[in-house]
Amino acid sequence: MIEAIVRGVRWLLLFTRAAAGILLISSVAINFANIIGRYFFSVSIPWAEEIMLFLMVGCVFTGCCAVAWEGRQIKMDVVVGMLPPKLRDLLSVLSELVLIATACAVTAFAWPVISQLAAFDERSQAANFPLVIPQAMVPIGYTLMALLVAVRLVTRPRSGGSAGDPH
Repeated sequence: MIEAIVRGVRWLLLFTRAAAGILLISSVAINFANIIGRYFFSVSIPWAEEIMLFLMVGCVFTGCCAVAWEGRQIKMDVVVGMLPPKLRDLLSVLSELVLIATACAVTAFAWPVISQLAAFDERSQAANFPLVIPQAMVPIGYTLMALLVAVRLVTRPRSGGSAGDPH
């Protein structure tokens, strides 16, 4: 059962990494086209900045899944690293549980905003792009991050393994 879950996580990570890469490449391509247009043809793409921003938001919140699975999120663990192994492992698990709780809270607080953006069909100014799409990337990314950290905690090795060990 655990092996099936880990296999599913690997497929999810493959998808999110590919999505993050495609979003980043798309942002760079739009920026490149805008630079060429601006400096060689004296014409810029009016919606380029907005769409690049939305693509970067998508890239960050899909890319955070791999970071969460590997346990490589930013941590203030200089002091924790000097503690005895048992206490270090306990604090590491506690840190992961706080991350899950925070991700759940962000998702819960973001949901009403996402619902209102969808209900009112709010759109960006220059690109006329539905704002619900980039805004939804925040709770989607946090939900996936919480799920992956929870799966990592459940599937981590029990003997001598640290909560931060990737699979």
